[in-house]
Amino acid sequence: MVGDSLSAEYGLPRNTGWVNRLSERLSNERIQYSVINASISGDTTSGGRARLPRLLQTIRPKIVLIELGGNDGLRGLDLDQMQNNLQAMIDASRAERARVVLIGTRIPPNYGQRYAERFFESFSVLARRNRIAYVPFLLEGFADRFDLFQADHIHPSEQAQMLMLDNVWPSLRPLLQHPAT
Repeated sequence: MVGDSLSAEYGLPRNTGWVNRLSERLSNERIQYSVINASISGDTTSGGRARLPRLLQTIRPKIVLIELGGNDGLRGLDLDQMQNNLQAMIDASRAERARVVLIGTRIPPNYGQRYAERFFESFSVLARRNRIAYVPFLLEGFADRFDLFQADHIHPSEQAQMLMLDNVWPSLRPLLQHPAT
């Protein structure tokens, strides 16, 4: 798992985030995969791109989940560069024979409707082009529920973590057909 604060348990008690819940679900369903959370709060696609090759060589994952881009969008960074970074991460993962799940997100409309729409569409464009598993929006179904967010209204609360996992699971589950060896 390579992500930002949404996957790095920002503001949550240790081991309560959705990625840890994924480990628990795999164990409960007797699916033989280890989950390594290499997410870093504040990370951008350029940061993920820079550190992914070493992670791939060290860990040799069967599946790579990429949940990056939110901080690029919140900083108003160039969307073509964000897409290039994500594409490089997809390519690097595939070069190591890892399957990829791309997890998209949305940004607030105060960056301009065109930018926000193009930002959101960037993820689906990459998923279609690469024919990879895709989660359109990690916070689908609860993004407008302030009771499921921390005080900053950006980071989901502990109560929202299973909802996040439930958003990822349908795209990830088909890739788990062949357990890691």
